[in-house]
This record gives sequence, structure tokens and C-alpha cells, in this order.
Amino acid sequence: MTTIVKLGGSVVTEKDQPETVDDETLDRVGAAIGEAITRESPTDLVVVHGGGSFGHHHAAAHGVSTTDGTHDTTAIRAIHRAMVTLNDAVLDALAEHGVDGVPVHPLSCALYESGDALSVPTSHVSGMLSEGFVPVLHGDVITHERKGATVVSGDDIVAALARSLSATRVGLCSTVPGVLDDNGDVIPTITAYEDVATTLGASEATDVTGGMARKVQTLLGLDTPASIFGPTDLDAFLAGSNPGTLVHRE
Repeated sequence: MTTIVKLGGSVVTEKDQPETVDDETLDRVGAAIGEAITRESPTDLVVVHGGGSFGHHHAAAHGVSTTDGTHDTTAIRAIHRAMVTLNDAVLDALAEHGVDGVPVHPLSCALYESGDALSVPTSHVSGMLSEGFVPVLHGDVITHERKGATVVSGDDIVAALARSLSATRVGLCSTVPGVLDDNGDVIPTITAYEDVATTLGASEATDVTGGMARKVQTLLGLDTPASIFGPTDLDAFLAGSNPGTLVHRE
């Protein structure tokens, strides 16, 4: 049974302050994951994190997004270097709470093929899980056929992993307690994008990957139901509950 947890970039960083880690929140989510590992539930865990004020800041500065590519290796290195720095911070926080996390950098293994199909080879991730490690992936800049390199979001990495690893549970930890309606209340269940399209807006801070609207669209493409929740509900999700908003297609 494989569980995939995505830590939003706005959760682990101060998203409106370039290259600034939110140490307090990162420590809190690290503790929650550490407790889950201690009780051996979930059995196999994969962590993915977003770019926050690290990757998004550099991608925007170089004009690179999920659709706009570059052949400028200086830009590619800058975006990737920022993400590796953030990945190291996440790994350090997890290690503080006894989590044996190991890095997996998408630039080195993922590819957007012709037709914009995302390929994420996962044999190495499966091997890490079988050895008791917690693979920690992240949004990144990756090779994109006919476009040079574009940004791949953490959400798309989650979706690719969920399919290839046949994940039984998927959770996205965001700064909000779920997908909110026009009154600011959590929408308990989403089964069709059309039902919430008018209530979803873009991220307030720099985000080259589409904000909440794209998250919901991505999750509706999965066979596995996925939960969107806030940091305070991470413990509950890892313990087997479905806090926040449950996204699944009918």
C-alpha cells in the first residue's frame, strides 16, 4: 500500500519571499510524517514538495513555465539549483524527525515526451521503498521534447507516481483546509471540475504551475481519490482519514 503526500510550496516556504523556508511549518509537517513512520502507517510513503519561493521565483524570472520552455542552460541550472536547495531543507527537516528520506530529482529522470506526455520512470522509486527509504521528489525543470526544458509541477509528479505505483492514497497538503467555496467554506467533495470552476482562482503569489484550479483538474484525472487539506490535518490523513476536500471523478 503506497501513500503519496505532496507538501505544497506555500506550506514549506514563505512563498512571497524569494528563497525563504517556512521553518516552523516545515518542522511541524516533518514531525507528523515522523510519527507516521514510527507507527508504520502508511507502510510505503512517497513525499513530493512544490517549488514555493524557490523554483517559482527563478522560473518566472527566466520566463519558463509548464508551457513556455527554454534552451538556456543558465536558466535551467538556476531553477534546478533552487529546487535542490529546497529539497535539501525538506530532507533535513524530515531527518530531524527520524524519517529516512532520500532525494529524487526529476531533472535527472523525468521527461515530457512528444504530445506533452509526462514520463517518470519509477523503478528506482519502487526500489527505494522496498529498502525502507522515503523517496522525496519535487517540482523541477525537465527536458521537454521540442521545447528544450519546461517546468513540471509537483502535482503532475504526484499524478504520474500515483498511476505508475498504483498508489492507494494521495494527499495534497496546502495552506488552506481544503478547496474553498465563495463563502470561504471547505467543499467536502469534488467529482467534476465544472461544479467548482467559478470558485477557483490563481495563486496570489508567483506560481508558474496554475494554482488550485490546476490541482483539482489534475487530481480528477486519477483513479485514486485524493484529499486536499491544510497542515493541521496532515496527521489525520496519514492515519487513514480523508480530511479537507476529497477529489474523485464519478
